[in-house]
Amino acid sequence: MDKNTITGFILIALVLIGFSWYTKPTEEQIAAQRAQDSIAAVKIEEAKKKAEAAQTAKAENEAKASSLLQDSAAATAKAENIVLKNENLELTLSTKGGTVQKAVVKGYKNMEEKDGVVLFNENDQQLSYLLAAKSVNINTADLVFAASNKSDSTVTLTAAVNGGGKIVFDYKLSDNYLLGFSLKAENMSGMFAPDYKRLSINWKDHVRQQEKGFMFENRYSTLTYHYADGGTDYLNETANKTDEAQDDEDEPIDWIAYKNQFFSAVMITKTDFGTDGKFTSLCDEKGSGYLKNLESSVKTTFDPTGVQPTEMEFYYGPNDFLLLKDINDKSAFAADKDLELHKLIYLGWPLVRLINRWFTVYVFDWLTKLGIPMGIVILLITMLLKVITFPMVKKSYMSSAKMRVLKPKLDEATKKYDKPEDAMMKQQAMMQMYQEYGVSPLSGCLPMLIQMPIWVAMFNFVPNAIQLRRESFLWISDLSTYDPIIEWGTNLWLIGDHLSLTCILFCVGNLLYSWMTMRQQKDQMVGQQAEQMKMMQWMMMLMPLMFFFMFNDYSSGLNFYYFISLFFSAAIMWTLRKTTNDEKLLAYLEARKAERKANPQKMSGMAKRLAELQKQAEELQKQKENGWKK
Repeated sequence: MDKNTITGFILIALVLIGFSWYTKPTEEQIAAQRAQDSIAAVKIEEAKKKAEAAQTAKAENEAKASSLLQDSAAATAKAENIVLKNENLELTLSTKGGTVQKAVVKGYKNMEEKDGVVLFNENDQQLSYLLAAKSVNINTADLVFAASNKSDSTVTLTAAVNGGGKIVFDYKLSDNYLLGFSLKAENMSGMFAPDYKRLSINWKDHVRQQEKGFMFENRYSTLTYHYADGGTDYLNETANKTDEAQDDEDEPIDWIAYKNQFFSAVMITKTDFGTDGKFTSLCDEKGSGYLKNLESSVKTTFDPTGVQPTEMEFYYGPNDFLLLKDINDKSAFAADKDLELHKLIYLGWPLVRLINRWFTVYVFDWLTKLGIPMGIVILLITMLLKVITFPMVKKSYMSSAKMRVLKPKLDEATKKYDKPEDAMMKQQAMMQMYQEYGVSPLSGCLPMLIQMPIWVAMFNFVPNAIQLRRESFLWISDLSTYDPIIEWGTNLWLIGDHLSLTCILFCVGNLLYSWMTMRQQKDQMVGQQAEQMKMMQWMMMLMPLMFFFMFNDYSSGLNFYYFISLFFSAAIMWTLRKTTNDEKLLAYLEARKAERKANPQKMSGMAKRLAELQKQAEELQKQKENGWKK
């Protein structure tokens, strides 16, 4: 270390020490800061006391309201749990509040690999109906109900109120995933204003994490609602959205769903929830065991006379497209409206949705019912899609092959246009030759672009396929989530906390396929096209790296599909290359050129215009050369 370096370090140290001394607060500033901290501490303590006082006052008001509504014997009765169940569901209701406290979906494994997925329990979800009476606000969560007509599928819950009135809840569990519900007030019409026609509903749910991949499942968990006249909307799944209300001009909604990746809880009304609903979605942190805090505040019809009950249904079950379509028809409200519950599952943009809606869903369901492993199902769907798209792929390849065999002729015909200022004439000469031989450069691109919707369709379908959940294949333990070959405890930027093997295979396969494709394209590039191709090569080689950061968190089933799809694509391209005779192809093109020359009527209008442009370009080139000679 020389003298200058040592001097530099000393000066830097002196500057840092001087800066620290200069910015150090004075004793007066320290005292003032301590005083501010003390004031802040006092304010925090006062705010805490106010919050506790408000909570106490709320509890006292609720107790007072309860005493006004129910006598002491009813209000202090011990809460009882009632279980409704069928082969698909087990629901636990509590007589305190009269709502479902726990929902278990049977036939599906939970995180501990045991049967039964718990959608929520009493700590996760709260549902209350709020009635604004003349003298007191009634919150059904504060009432204690008496149970009658109990069976495995039905129960009637009655809350007797002072003055001889009653609030009656009737529940009926169907043989699928629907729970029918009605709310009726008896002998209570005098407690409400004459124009009181709507009750308020407040529904909160702390959505549980059910799958291994938090980020992936969280991305597919939303608060979704359905417009009574058709169509759905949802709160942003990745952002915190609070107090988001519908606009007054919006259509009324008739169901609200708290959806995670593979299961949903849906509240459906026979009439509507109006246009003034308010919704909240707050994301949870990874590791909490939960995905989101969701809340809805809506209103629906209510008849104080008790003549017409408020009718609703609840769906607690899997996000299975065909099952949800069947539920639409089995709903008690099917005669009056199309619920479109299957729209809970997002199948992509319009064109992509058509592919998934009328092809992928039914083929996947048919193959699944055969009882073969789900990995083989993905393999068979991939093969079927390759068979369907093979004519387009072959057309694309043959177009490229024609351009490849014509490359020497193109080089010869355009070598006199090597100057930068002749680029336009060179391009016109190339297009003229393509037209003479009946070759279209675009015909090699369009069929490949047609295949893109299929890739995007599978991108939207596979993450929503509940049939892949907890299904193993080869080294993959669960096709619906990532398959880590290594995991670590902390999140790294862009990568996360693991490396997914199928993602690595997909990205490596994509890299090799890109290299193979570029070699093929290189054989058909002429002049500046070859130079431009070098930049494209870098972009194509970087794409697999970008895909790695995108797909490392995605399901192994999706990455597996993309990997084998690339494998089959490469195999098809290799086979076509080996079975194509370049000499025969060139002879065919020469014969075609002669035929078109002998019969100009077969040339397209574009070809004729290109021929005219070529003649004009040649005349312009001659004029330039003559000018230079003079």
